[in-house]
Amino acid sequence: MIDSSFSSSGAKVVLASSSDESHPPENIVDGNMSTFWMSTGMFPQEFIIRFNEPTTVSAVTVDSYNVKNLKIEKNASQSASQFESVTEKEFEYTEGHLQTNAISLNPSSAIHLRFIITSGYDHFVSVHKVSIKN
Repeated sequence: MIDSSFSSSGAKVVLASSSDESHPPENIVDGNMSTFWMSTGMFPQEFIIRFNEPTTVSAVTVDSYNVKNLKIEKNASQSASQFESVTEKEFEYTEGHLQTNAISLNPSSAIHLRFIITSGYDHFVSVHKVSIKN
């Protein structure tokens, strides 16, 4: 399993639709559950994680607050364009508690994973950690 501390392996957030300097997108991959990325209140929100090399992904775990609907897309090229849909998931509302959602995928290779939060249970959502299983 590659964990969210996969920033040490060179994976990083290369795009986020919003950024708060107190809660930057890089927090998604730092492996620390007490840090997080926070949206700025409108939907959709998205972020893209890039791997240094093609990586097989068979599952994704997302730790978040107030996320209602999430789409995951992937691409296997060096440019972050031409994504294909992988899955869409509705998360349960967990008032005051962290949402932990393990999402099984058909194993496939990716260089970029795009996460699109299409709606939330509140105006603001946060993503604390993303982990992948290969």
